Amino acid sequence: MVWGVEDGSRDVTSTTFHPEVATVGNQGLLMWLGQTLDPCPNLQFQELVHPDGRLVVLEIPAATSSPVTFQRNAYIRLGSATPRLNDHRAIEAALWAKLRPFAWERGVALSFVTGDDVLSALDYASYFDLSKQRLPDNRSGIFERLLVDGLLRRETAERWDITNLGAILFAKTLDTFPGLSRKAVRVIQYPGSDRTETLRRLDETRGYGSGFTSLIAYIDSLLPRNEEIGKALRQERPLYPPIAIRELVANALIHQDLTVTGAGPMVEVFADRVEITNPGKPLVEPARFIDMPPRSRNETLASLMRRMGICEEQGSGVDKVLTSVELFQLPPPDFRTDGDSVRVVLYGPRSFSSMTPTERIRASAQHAALRYISGHKMTNASLRDRFGLSSTNAAAVSRIIRDALEAGEIRFADPRAPKSGYVPSWA
Repeated sequence: MVWGVEDGSRDVTSTTFHPEVATVGNQGLLMWLGQTLDPCPNLQFQELVHPDGRLVVLEIPAATSSPVTFQRNAYIRLGSATPRLNDHRAIEAALWAKLRPFAWERGVALSFVTGDDVLSALDYASYFDLSKQRLPDNRSGIFERLLVDGLLRRETAERWDITNLGAILFAKTLDTFPGLSRKAVRVIQYPGSDRTETLRRLDETRGYGSGFTSLIAYIDSLLPRNEEIGKALRQERPLYPPIAIRELVANALIHQDLTVTGAGPMVEVFADRVEITNPGKPLVEPARFIDMPPRSRNETLASLMRRMGICEEQGSGVDKVLTSVELFQLPPPDFRTDGDSVRVVLYGPRSFSSMTPTERIRASAQHAALRYISGHKMTNASLRDRFGLSSTNAAAVSRIIRDALEAGEIRFADPRAPKSGYVPSWA
């Protein structure tokens, strides 16, 4: 929408409209729009100075997942009329058909920019480095490779569109792209076990690809370590498995719902745990993350991050997390859905006696799943090893197995031969 242009002639007539101070009734215009539109798109007002007067342009992003409603009604444009969408069923069906295959990665983050603007906005050197390609000697070679991987789209001979995929992976700063600044990864460290006081905070505004290595290094610098004194040297041993942190952060980036506005991945480091959260409900039940084939709502993003060695697409990331947690003999991580987000809680070291009954059951279920997908069955002995217990604790482990059976988390591998071992309930 443009203010300051005459409808028929398109002549510039100037305008006195100021969106930041405009009101509807007693409400500011921007707040009113946010309350009456659902889902409210990322509206951008821009003021332009024209030789013939002042213009105001409102950019309205295309709908992505559902039609935008105004006061709970969706409308369409038919000529100069705006009837309700539900009065035109054929058009409504066609609209939904267009929205279903929408891929966020193919959307436009910045449109109609020059080649210089592209090279200023994107860390193209990281793209070639991470994808293990030689950096071309000229601009045309650079743009050709960015086009092939869907990071750019050509508009005209001299103008380009930077796609959401290109921006989210290789932005020098996500603040350059309207609507993507809130997708930056936030890392927050707290001195205790609650959120009452913040010790450090980082907003990683670089793209996920170009900033991933430094992001993981920063998170690692916040995590506590044990100091072990050897015969001649002091050595620091991490309390959390580095591979678990890397895999969980990569999963949060890849599997988030990127169409959710105003939210992005978050890593919170507490004194006794690490919580990693990403927006969007999971496509797979959290309890089945370990065994279900990989599914991602961001297939192109996942594929490119796999090529760059940031993640795996074979579905073995959670396996590695659980295996490393068992190796470090940590309490079992908690994969859960919190509202419209997925949260993974990775707990710090605690003795077996300080684990709750729920944690012990969850540990046995995860251990049974790991054993099952590797072609083995869980036994009392294998579960003792997982907890770091000796054979004198066989009775305590038997109680955990009995509790897990009663909770429906595991079952006998062969009901006719109870001593044959245990498998997950879904096996």
